[in-house]
Amino acid sequence: MLTVSMLSISVAWSQSRSPQVEAYIQRYETLAVSEMMRTGVPASITLAQAILESGCGQSTLAKNSNNHFGIKCKTEWTGEKTYHDDDRKAECFRVYNSVEDSYKDHSDFLKNRPYYTDLFRLSQTDYKGWAYGLKKDGYATEKDYPQNLIKLIETYNLENYTDLAISKMKNNQDGAGIIPGSNIALNDQNNANLGQPAAPGRSLTSTASENTDNNTQKALAAVNNSDNLRQNNSGAPAMRVAQTTVRPPSYPVAPFKINHTKVVFAPKGMSLMALASKNNINFHKLLTLNDLGPTAVLSPGQLIFLEKRPKKGEKEYVISKYGQSLKEIAAGQGVALKSLVSYNKTAAELPLAAGQKVYLRGKAPAALKTLSK
Repeated sequence: MLTVSMLSISVAWSQSRSPQVEAYIQRYETLAVSEMMRTGVPASITLAQAILESGCGQSTLAKNSNNHFGIKCKTEWTGEKTYHDDDRKAECFRVYNSVEDSYKDHSDFLKNRPYYTDLFRLSQTDYKGWAYGLKKDGYATEKDYPQNLIKLIETYNLENYTDLAISKMKNNQDGAGIIPGSNIALNDQNNANLGQPAAPGRSLTSTASENTDNNTQKALAAVNNSDNLRQNNSGAPAMRVAQTTVRPPSYPVAPFKINHTKVVFAPKGMSLMALASKNNINFHKLLTLNDLGPTAVLSPGQLIFLEKRPKKGEKEYVISKYGQSLKEIAAGQGVALKSLVSYNKTAAELPLAAGQKVYLRGKAPAALKTLSK
């Protein structure tokens, strides 16, 4: 593979968290998750390899040929080709019509080649096993390739994207235990084998020799100077939008506290997964803290709690506004939603009539009036 050298990648890691790496993750996270659901390749591994191989999309091969994984032509490739000096002069690399095609081909490359069959026997959450397995199976010859993948995954919490894909597969509504359009068999035993291929892929005759490139330091230098990576444009299926809260202009941009609980406003264009990664919090924990499902996505200005909310509010009660729900009030007051529902004997999502006392610290005398009644 045409890989950015480890010397240059260390430049990106000289900062604790590179904004360019985070921008790349935000742009392609949904695509990595959808590819995991389609083929079983862990989203954490896909993102880490793409970051490493393409220099966050800034390598010549990535920019000119949409090749984000440094995949060479091999004998079976019939598409467009480009030639770059690698282990030998003028080696053949694949050209793709889009970055999405590159991600899909990477997944199929691993799933269908016999050299990588052993990887799909590993748990999808075993990113260390996958990282070392890729090196062992010949994806790259760079000595520190597994360690660099692991460092990327742990620095940017990329395992959260694997967890997200597993959650989405567990909640799959199509039945039969198979993700539509793939050969992924779902096995819910300890989540160890979720999304692994149901049968081995087809055999290919090309060699397994995949070597790294030591001549692309400019790719990562470009990453450190790039501020123009676009937001997610992967073309993956859109997800259901979560409950929104309009941001009052007086609230701070940085994390702050409501009812002694740390909270942040969702920046425009940021996903829940990216927000979890940025704040070094487990994705599933973030969903639980905010009463959100695994398919929820952020809206600009949405309140997102980073800590568990108390059962009681600072005030005795607040007055409801027309159409507000207990879920919105719970977020605005920093109170656990379950407690608020219990106090006020009203479902979390129902729109409320205006002018009612919504109790934050104890039982209301009666259920609240809602607009649905």
